[in-house]
Formats: sequence, C-alpha cells, structure tokens
Amino acid sequence: MALDTSSAAAILKEYYSNQRVEQLTYQDMPLYAMLKKVKDFEGSSYPLPMRVTDPQGASATFSNAQAQKQPSNYKKFSLTRVKSYSLASIETEAMLASKSNPGAFLQLATAEIDGAIHTMKRRLGWAIYGDGSGALGSIGSVSSANPEVITLTTADDIVKFEVGQTIQARLGATTRIFATATPSAVITKVDRDAGTITLGAVDNSGDTDTIVAGDTLNVVGDYNAMLSGLEAWVPAATPSATPYFGVDRTIDATRLGGVRVASTGKPIDEALIDAARRLGREGLGKPDCVFTGFSKYAALEKTLGAKIRYKDTEIAGISFRGIEVSGPNGTLTVYPDRDCPDNRMYILDMASWGLYSLGEPVRLLDQDGNKMLRESTADALEVRVGGYFQVGNTMPGANAVLVF
Repeated sequence: MALDTSSAAAILKEYYSNQRVEQLTYQDMPLYAMLKKVKDFEGSSYPLPMRVTDPQGASATFSNAQAQKQPSNYKKFSLTRVKSYSLASIETEAMLASKSNPGAFLQLATAEIDGAIHTMKRRLGWAIYGDGSGALGSIGSVSSANPEVITLTTADDIVKFEVGQTIQARLGATTRIFATATPSAVITKVDRDAGTITLGAVDNSGDTDTIVAGDTLNVVGDYNAMLSGLEAWVPAATPSATPYFGVDRTIDATRLGGVRVASTGKPIDEALIDAARRLGREGLGKPDCVFTGFSKYAALEKTLGAKIRYKDTEIAGISFRGIEVSGPNGTLTVYPDRDCPDNRMYILDMASWGLYSLGEPVRLLDQDGNKMLRESTADALEVRVGGYFQVGNTMPGANAVLVF
C-alpha cells in the first residue's frame, strides 16, 4: 500500500520534535543558544519591572534625612511580541513520485522543512543583535549596470544575504528605487568575498535609481518589525527620551540602556579589559560572556598568543568554544558569532537576558494538526515555520557594548 499524506504527517510529527527543532536552530548561534528561553509570553505584553534607584532619605543629619526622603524609582519595560515566518513549498508531483517509499518521502519533506527552519534560524541569528529595524546592512555603492550590483558598506554583513531574498532599500521610512518603477528586487547572485549582491531584472544602466550610500537594505516586510536585540537594549548611542517599551531611559541612560565604551584604538585585549572595568564600576550583575564577530575574535587570539585559554560550553548537545579573559568581576568568556557586527563587542550578564516567546520560539505552525497545507494557487504543499517572540532584559545596566 502506498504511503498517504496522513501517514506522511505522522512520520514528520515524530521526526520534528521540539528537541530536534531546537538543535537545528542552535547550531552556530552561540548567543541565541545561550539566551534563557521564557515560553509563557501570553497576553498582549510581558512586564519586566526593575528598580532604578534606592530610596534617598539619607543625610548625616536626621532632620535633613527626614526632609529629603525620596522613594525608590521603579520602571517597567512592557515587552510586545513580533512575528516571524519562514515558508517553503513541495510540489505535489514530487511528493507523489516518492510516496511509495517512506524514506524517500521523508528525505524530500525534511530537506525543505530543514531549509525553512534554517532560514528562520538565520533571521533570528542577526536579529538578536539588531535594533528592530530589520536592516541587513547598508549600501556602500551601486553600479550603473544591467543587472544592478550593490556593494555593501561592511563586507562581513554579506552573511545575512541569500540568493532568492526579495529586498528593498530604505532611508528610514522612505523606500528607495533600485531603477525606474522598481522598489523591490530579488537577489540572484551573492559574492561573499567582494561583499556584493546582484539584483535580477533590474536595469540601472541609465543610473535611474534613487539610492545613496548609507541607505539600508531590508527583506520586504521586515522594516521596523523585527526583534529589539542588543543594539536596541544596549545601543552604541545614548538612548533618547522616546519611550522604549514604555520607558523613558534618559532618567538614567546607563541603568536603563547599558554602558557604552569606545575602543579609542587600543589593542583589543586592553580595550576589552577597560570596557569590563567600566562596566564593573556600575556594580550591577555579574557579566560572564562576550560576543563579537570573527574578525575581532581572531584579533584577540593573535594578541593573547601563548597566554590564550579556551573554554568549551555545551548547550543542547552543541559545543561552543570561547576564549577566557579575566575581568574585574570574574572570568569572561569571549565567543565568536558571525552575526555580531564587526565593530562591536557585547559584554553581557546572561542572567539578565531572555527570549520571551509564545510557546516554542521556533516551531512548525501546525496547530490544526497538519504539518503541510495544500496551496490554493499552486499544485503544491506548503510548510510553515514561525514564532512569536521578543528579546527582553531585566537589568540593562549590567551589560556593555564596546564600539570599535
């Protein structure tokens, strides 16, 4: 008897347990893997209260202490969720051609489902370092050619780009034009050495774009709809008075927006130690992890030379190697992460961070029991991967960003 779709769904259900999806998502993503997962984000918002200041009824003179009493200052970040999806399709003909062999069907289905999970994983990987704007990178230059070629400002940002992505260029809320009447385009070629992307069916040979250097690139639909990651919680620039999850952070920009330190051209190990000392001065939390890009990680390895000490950390059966560095409040472990911007080092108290989600942060969207759905406009079955989540921090002042 041939394998039917009901039996196929049963196989997929057993194969795609929460543990397997977790393992697929954690690979090569140390920060995401180490984030505490809080899976009870129900309701419209999730409160993260914190005390900013202690009561200030203090003086060497009793009457003054009594007259100067001020209560503790409490603030509450009210997290709101964002959504993210990754979809894939399997043609009915291909499914039917393999359905008499359960193994063949499973290989066909899992190839596309694994791919959809991997796409979701990659989006999470760079989003947890971002500011919520969804920017993949910025434009360094644009060719006047057919097809159009864009050179990124920072070549390392190329890890966020893939052939097949539909992107747009933006200056804030303004959508730029790649060429006449072309506000979005599909990437047809990625040069990871040169840090360039080629856009299919975009003729800019007459220099008809409205793009200028410094414009950002987004996947269509991502603008201001992504996670508020490290750049939002511990920004490189002092936070403004604009409410952030309901909080004006200017009343104490350090305790509510983290510590900012410029490297000022120092050797990388000295810059890291100085940033850790600056963070230690605040006396908040216990910073234990540092995340940076591979270039800065390699520079640290070379600088430390024979003095280097490695540490392996295992999470969900996946091992991450880091470099141990002595800080003022204990040992820091520096991990390389390809999604961390190359001009950043984040010194984090991991106990203060969490990924707050509605159920599993990444999962197959199969609440109706169907792993696959029949497409209404194509002879194919659709697989849906998604999540509803937000990054949260209970003590921003216990974290720092080192800016290069």
